[in-house]
Amino acid sequence: MEVAGNRVRVQSLVQDGKVVVPPQYVQPPETRPNRSIEKRNDNDLPTPPFIDLSNSDSVHEQLEWGAFHIINHGIPVELLDEMRRVGRSFFEDCTMDQKLSYACDPNSPASEGYGSRMLVASNNTVLDWRDYFDHHTLPPSRRNPSKWPHFSSNYSLGLPSSCIKDAVGEFYQNITVSYYPPCPQPELTLGLQSHSDMGAFTLLIQDDVGGLEVWKDGEWIFVNPLHDAIFVILADQTEVITNGQYKSAPHRAITNAKNARLSVSTFHDPAKTKVVSPAFEPPKYCQVKYGDYVLSWYSKGPEGKRNIDALLL
Repeated sequence: MEVAGNRVRVQSLVQDGKVVVPPQYVQPPETRPNRSIEKRNDNDLPTPPFIDLSNSDSVHEQLEWGAFHIINHGIPVELLDEMRRVGRSFFEDCTMDQKLSYACDPNSPASEGYGSRMLVASNNTVLDWRDYFDHHTLPPSRRNPSKWPHFSSNYSLGLPSSCIKDAVGEFYQNITVSYYPPCPQPELTLGLQSHSDMGAFTLLIQDDVGGLEVWKDGEWIFVNPLHDAIFVILADQTEVITNGQYKSAPHRAITNAKNARLSVSTFHDPAKTKVVSPAFEPPKYCQVKYGDYVLSWYSKGPEGKRNIDALLL
């Protein structure tokens, strides 16, 4: 959410030569990163699994992580590279005036365009060290149909493979290109605060800098960038539909002092009027109209998984 009349962007702070992080970007001690990006992942920590879409026999076990890489996905690497190139070009080759001509609506949360405050519940919330460009794409029914991989008719949850698709209904999609400028004090900031995504699932690609972390078994796990892979993050509505058997994955982004980082996330969500409920009895979650869930998410702020925890029965 943009602050009315405030067009300050994180990138402009870096370009102005700031050597100290402004106070509004300083995280409280309990949420600051506990390792630098240069250290990457500890050798004794697990890493997110891989799913090879040319061989889907072990999909169920991998989904239990809530976040995983997919390989052999059929999307040309050249297309992924072009998305990364175009995204970086917007932030690094356009002038600030050119970028501000696409500025988000300062009075509307999650509006399309160029901004810095999408995940902010109030003006008192600590800010993320991130700028972004958000584009709301059309529902699939208004676009050319996509080719999706075909899996076996049933997963081990005992549900048809179309269960989540049917429960969500017509997907709505938006693409967010996130740009994380170098930070003079990365130990004090987060590029993106801890949260679980509100929709059904997210597809993400990142550049070779890295900075994405996923919460797993009480640890923040660094997601090493994989150039050819797509990273999948299960979101809150999938957790509701599967009655908690597949969990949405809390994640965040850390910053670094040397290199700008870019990531591209594609969010797949239900229609705002869609009522989402568990597919199993007895239900562990309340049913919820997705539009109401989104409003709550932006009103209260993300803070890990507290929004979906509020639905627990």
